[in-house]
Amino acid sequence: MEILWVLIAAVMLGFVLLPFLRRRRGGIEQVPAGHPDAADPEDYGFVRQEELDIRMPGPDQDLLDVLDLVQRTQDYKAASQLLAGTEREGELRWQRVQAFAGAASLELQQRPGGVSEAPGGQWLRVWRTEQPKDAGGAAVHAEFLVHQAWRTSTPGTDEFRIIMEEAKVACGEAALLAPGDPVPYIVELSVARGLAYSQAEFEQLWLKILDRAPAHMGAHLAALHYWCEKWHGSRELAYGFAEAAAARAPRGSLLAAMPLFAVFEHLPEVNLVSGFYRSEVVTKAIHGALHAVHSARADDPMLAHVRHLLVFFLVRGERWAEAMSQLVHIDGHVGALPWTLSADPAAEFAIYRALAVAGYEANGGSPATLTQ
Repeated sequence: MEILWVLIAAVMLGFVLLPFLRRRRGGIEQVPAGHPDAADPEDYGFVRQEELDIRMPGPDQDLLDVLDLVQRTQDYKAASQLLAGTEREGELRWQRVQAFAGAASLELQQRPGGVSEAPGGQWLRVWRTEQPKDAGGAAVHAEFLVHQAWRTSTPGTDEFRIIMEEAKVACGEAALLAPGDPVPYIVELSVARGLAYSQAEFEQLWLKILDRAPAHMGAHLAALHYWCEKWHGSRELAYGFAEAAAARAPRGSLLAAMPLFAVFEHLPEVNLVSGFYRSEVVTKAIHGALHAVHSARADDPMLAHVRHLLVFFLVRGERWAEAMSQLVHIDGHVGALPWTLSADPAAEFAIYRALAVAGYEANGGSPATLTQ
């Protein structure tokens, strides 16, 4: 039944998006469905909305294969082996730990268990019981508790604090099992935000991460949340943190895109002025992110994260061709900001994608002229 409702929602959204938009004489004009000028994302080989993968920002076939096996068999061993073979200091290990923890948390939400049914995510409990010294399992368990705190309780409540305190202990246990691994400390960044660490305490934690992985993009993004004005910092502190990271970014690092994430975290709740997205602050941040994307390794696990956020800002700024250039690299996966903030990430992404296609074609673009 749940899948049926998802499909119904997808069809309804299709009716909303069918009359795509076309620019004429500086304005936006609706084009009726079926009109020869109506833009169609499928003409560009883009994935249908109902087939978009909301689990990850980009492809990781090894992870998908293992996740499928673990969830189908409820046997954790393949997950343990995958993490054991993943570089500790890299971005990929952090993403895989997040994916396994998120999968277990979602399973538990969908199947809380009962008298005659085991709870979802049982494979993680078995993993921790049978392999208590497995560093990968310990890190996944710590991140799982963080997911549970945010998913099942409200910040500031006793329930939230109890789960977060348990996560803090789990982070310490994971760190002891893998002294050179930054992931347990990156997990603790979310704990620090939830438990309102003092700035001095947070900076001590941050130094432990810098000692192990100073250019870790995922860690910087997690730390940025703490410094935002909606949590324990301010707009100035968040911008300062992001700009400092960008300034010291080594060649080929995506840290140069950090200011764009800081801008996103401080967007006004309602902004109907398109000129805002062409302002000096936003334009500078976009250019920094574009530079980072162009200079990064093609296989950088964080590249898709930056491309997704660029699509959001480029569409808002009506920079259609540049938005399309990013879409051809990330289409098919939508598990990243800003789409994951929506109740329906695939639908949100599909709207921006349709606008990008419509704007691109309204300004003379076509599938034949699109370059990557």
